[in-house]
Amino acid sequence: MAERPFDEANLRRAFAVAQASRLGGDHPFGSVLADKNGQILMEQGNGYTAEGHDRTAHAEKLLATRACKTYSLAVLAEATLYTSAEPCAMCAGAIYWAGIGRVVYGQTERDLKAITGDNPENPTLDLPCTVVFAAGQRPTEVVGPLLEEEASALQQDYWSSRG
Repeated sequence: MAERPFDEANLRRAFAVAQASRLGGDHPFGSVLADKNGQILMEQGNGYTAEGHDRTAHAEKLLATRACKTYSLAVLAEATLYTSAEPCAMCAGAIYWAGIGRVVYGQTERDLKAITGDNPENPTLDLPCTVVFAAGQRPTEVVGPLLEEEASALQQDYWSSRG
């Protein structure tokens, strides 16, 4: 899939949201939603701690829920969700149901799983988001991994310290 001129900048903004999430006491994941011109519409960090140790409070799922309550399907079909790590199966489903038409991610689920191991706070699925999106009835464009080393660096020391 084709990169757009603003993809790297918006993905790095998702990385900054992930870092802020970590500094705020949560898991280091972040997502941003941008319109078709690359203008950021909303941001969301991980909500595991903030939502009372809710293992389903992933940044992408929380952002998809907020987005579909705020924007029309027509706007979301042309929008891009930028996320620090590849959406898991749950998040890919939420993105699909919200109607977001494009995803750009940093780190793959496979790489994330290698870093998190079997940590009970993040029992990572090794299932590409493209598999989930391909089962849908509307297209979801996927670009990634992009800036994978930067994305992976967000996770490296965090999960090893949670052992």
